[in-house]
Order: sequence, then structure tokens, then C-alpha cells
Amino acid sequence: MLTLDKIYHAAFTLKDAVRKTDLILAPALSAKNQIYLKTENLQMTGSFKVRGAYYKISRLSDEEKAKGIIACSAGNHAQGVAMAAKKNQIPSLICMPDGAPISKVEATKSFGAEVCLVSDTYDDAYNKAIELQKEKGYTFIHPFDDVDVIAGQGTIGLEILDQLDDVDAVVVPVGGGGLISGVAYAIKQLKPECKIYGVQAAGSPSMYESVKAHEKKTLETVDTFADGIAVKVPGNETYELVNKYVDEMITVTEDEIATAILTLMEKQKLVAEGAGAVSVAAVMFDKIPLKKKKIVCVVSGGNIDVNILNRVITRGLIMSGRRNTLTIALMDKPGQLVGVSTVISRCGGNVVAVHHDNGDPNMAINSCFLKVVMETRDSAQAELIKRQLEEEGFQLVNERV
Repeated sequence: MLTLDKIYHAAFTLKDAVRKTDLILAPALSAKNQIYLKTENLQMTGSFKVRGAYYKISRLSDEEKAKGIIACSAGNHAQGVAMAAKKNQIPSLICMPDGAPISKVEATKSFGAEVCLVSDTYDDAYNKAIELQKEKGYTFIHPFDDVDVIAGQGTIGLEILDQLDDVDAVVVPVGGGGLISGVAYAIKQLKPECKIYGVQAAGSPSMYESVKAHEKKTLETVDTFADGIAVKVPGNETYELVNKYVDEMITVTEDEIATAILTLMEKQKLVAEGAGAVSVAAVMFDKIPLKKKKIVCVVSGGNIDVNILNRVITRGLIMSGRRNTLTIALMDKPGQLVGVSTVISRCGGNVVAVHHDNGDPNMAINSCFLKVVMETRDSAQAELIKRQLEEEGFQLVNERV
């Protein structure tokens, strides 16, 4: 059973094993509230998961350790288990979905763990881990639905209250629910008036749907680049704890997550993965119903795959109005491109790509479509350029792709 004493014991156990991450003010993220970031993306292994994994493994009996450890993970729990197992000189096998970022797979191997890649999602990796555990007798370390794991994650709640005792609300990413269960329990025991908000990706809202339906729900599919919270069904323990201690569940879109990642990089010089940035996306896009309050966003991890980082940045630029694609219908004659680029330049925009198409069968023989990709300061500047182009007689066909 989860108790405050257990969370304090976890904090004592972890004091020399994990980092007490900084709580930093982030004024650029919201004009409505005072935002602070709990930087678990700067934790050892790049994620909060090492807290729960290490504490759980520290509680194992000699007999359980002798059997070896097995776990399942989309990547962050894997690294936490692998690191903790290595420190305790215990062999470990981690089942991971084959779509997990290569960086997370390789990092897990670097800690000495054996990795078993499983087709499809985290939930499939979980089923494989349970199968191997029964077959080989390994000791299973659950990524979220375990009281000791939850207690380890709850140490973040203790740290937040120690670092900002007048906090009004804490916003927490949610996958299976281990992190928010521990944080919410710890904070509600010590400061019950503090609001706790959970955030999921709209493409993977298992806890959100479960809370709304007042019963655990299993999603048929998950669809989000925030792989760390792509969980089809919440845990039994975590579902009950979220129901009891979390004030509200919220979802954010893929575009909102991408914008939050970009903003954290630019404004705070922090790298967050999709799962880690959902809390920031919630405050940036006014999903939290508070004003003039002190709000802590838990940035739960920073292990983003560099292979998708460029696409995430591009999406973030589009969402913030700083990258725009205009399609303009023109008469195919000399000087037209000069006219378009002159207007864009005069308004302060920057053309980064141009595509000329005169082969569309739906246009006149002497016409063409000009697709222009441009960089702007914000959406207001982009709208100014569009108006100026129309005033100069240019016909905009498709404002943004």
C-alpha cells in the first residue's frame, strides 16, 4: 500500500543514486501564470523513470535478485532498470517495442542490459515480458503499476514542495500513470489545496478516457510521436490513485506538443521528448483553467530521437506561424517571381524555397502555380504578407500546407 512514509523512504534510498533536479522559472511560456519547470529531462538517464526503477530494485530480496530482472518499456523505464540493475550487479532483460527510438534502445544496451525488440506497441512488449517471466522465472519490474515504483516517482512531489512551498498547481505527463500517481499522492498528503493536472497525448488518451468513463478503458490503437506515454491501458493501482488524487485530466495535440518542444529549446535551452513536453503544451495552449498562479510543469524526459527532431521542429515552426507555405496562381511570364519576392521581402519575410508548377491540367495553358515557403517572425507577419500580396493583385490559392 502506498504511504507517505514509503515515499520518504524512497527519497532517502535515492539521495545518492539520482539527481535532485532543478526547478527553474520559465516566464516565456505563459502570460497568464507563473510557470516553473521541474527538469527531469536532466535526470540521470534523461528521465524520471530511474527513480521508481532504482527504488523497486533496492527493495528486492536476494532470491528475487538472483533470478535476474525483466522489464518492458518504450525506452525510459528500460534505461532506469538497466542502470539500477548494473549498479546492483543483476542481469537484466528489457522487452521494448520495435518502434522505440534507436537512441533509447542503444542507451539501454549501454548500461549492460539485454534488449528484446517486440513488434508493435508498448503493450505488446509488456505481454512478451510477462511470457518470458513465466517461462524463465525472472523478477518482473513493472514500469508504472507497482507501489514501490510509484513511491520512487513520488519523490518528485517531495522535491517540488521543498523547492516551491507556495506552488498552486502541478502539471504532469501521463502514460500508464506511475509518475502522476506518486506526485499527486505526495503533494495531496502535504498540501491538499494544490491542484494536480494530468496531460496525455490526444492520440493516446487511455487514462483520460478511463477517468471520464469512471472505469478502466483499453484503447484499440495509440497514435502519437510521444512514445513515452503511448500506453493502451492504465494500471490498476494508478487508475485508482489518479481517480482519487488528480483534479483533472487534459489532452494535447501532436502539433501542440511539437510547439512546446520547439519553445523549450528556444526559450529555455532545454531538450524535451514528446512525452516530457505535454505538460508544457498544456500551459502554453491554455488548457489549465488557472490565472495568476504558480504552476510547476514536470518535464519528465529528454530522450528524443534525433531522427524525428527535425520534423518536430518544422511542425513547431508551422504551428507558431514562423514557417508558411503559400500557393499563388500566376500568369506564366517573366517578372512574376520577382514581384512576389519583393512583397515578401518588403514585409520582412524570408523565402527559403520556391516550386514552379506549370503542368497542372486544371490551369490555363499560360498559367502556373508558384509555391513559396517562407520564414516569418509570427502569424501576424505572415498574415500581413498575405494581405500585401492580395493588394498587389496576386491570387492566393492555398494559404498554408
